[in-house]
Amino acid sequence: MQLRGGSSKGLFFLSKDLPEDIEAIKRTALLAMEGTVQGDPRQIDGLGGAHSLTSKAAVVGASKHPDADVDYLFLQVVVGKGQVSTGQTCGNILAGVAPFAIETGLVKASDPVTRVRVNMLNTGGICEVLVETPGGQVNYAGSASIDGVPGTAAPIICNYLDVAGSTCGALLPTGNVLDVVDGYGLTCIDNGMPVVLLRAADFGLSGYESVEDLSNSLELKTKIEHIRLKVGPLMNLGNEEKKTVPKMCLIAPPKYGGVLHTRMFIPHVVHDAIGVLAAISVATAVVVPGSIVEGIAQLPNSGNQLFSIEHPSGECSVQLDYAVSEGQVLVKKAGVLRTARLLSRGELFV
Repeated sequence: MQLRGGSSKGLFFLSKDLPEDIEAIKRTALLAMEGTVQGDPRQIDGLGGAHSLTSKAAVVGASKHPDADVDYLFLQVVVGKGQVSTGQTCGNILAGVAPFAIETGLVKASDPVTRVRVNMLNTGGICEVLVETPGGQVNYAGSASIDGVPGTAAPIICNYLDVAGSTCGALLPTGNVLDVVDGYGLTCIDNGMPVVLLRAADFGLSGYESVEDLSNSLELKTKIEHIRLKVGPLMNLGNEEKKTVPKMCLIAPPKYGGVLHTRMFIPHVVHDAIGVLAAISVATAVVVPGSIVEGIAQLPNSGNQLFSIEHPSGECSVQLDYAVSEGQVLVKKAGVLRTARLLSRGELFV
């Protein structure tokens, strides 16, 4: 099936229909998206949309994990490079996992809402997903809207449980709240997605530049990539040259009543919005005492645990259930609202 999940779009496969070998799975995804293992940035002979947000795939199957219903493996086809990455997960595509699991019979629907607990194989951790299923059927129509997606749809609630350090091994992977690389101050954080936050002003930017302007600045992208390759080993990620993490995030003061304004490099192009798990990591950095966001972020009113992360096409709201003790942050749960839509089902010729 092909589904839109959040502000991304991808192909969804049942694990039983694919080989068990991970390299064979990657090859299948690459051929499905691009039609060639050599890489084609147009993706003219495959189902990809020639953009990183539409070159994604999910492999879903029944889980043996005691706390999960289904396993979810995320595949990111690196557009035009002949590469497929499994070094990260994707919260947008995850929004389509529960509807897919119900549509394929992996999970039996309840009435009026079905809870699906998803085991995220790429990074570990469980996400509890709530899907509207009146009469035992997935409902896609509704009044919920998310920035970066036209129109409205039924809400899908994703509650991420205990994902701190899921990729890097620690919430603050370098062991520091602040680091300096190439003369730039930064904060490295992993609450479901490894992210490096840097002040836009340090690069002579406002942080409100258009996606196109930032994407066309070879000098800026070269600087940011140089920092990314240096900081990867510090975050326990090893050589990042052929990987898609960490994501690099330029931050600026909020413009529209949120807590922070962002421009996210994912990592070689600028995101039109922001990834779900990246937004969760950024929101978490806001509550870490002494992080790079101090003096830039606007904290919510006391008692409010809703963090609005602004991005080029709007905002992404993150609900954080957290506590701070002796300068240490413990995030118990992070929730986001997403939507999804089933686009097609049928046979794929690889």
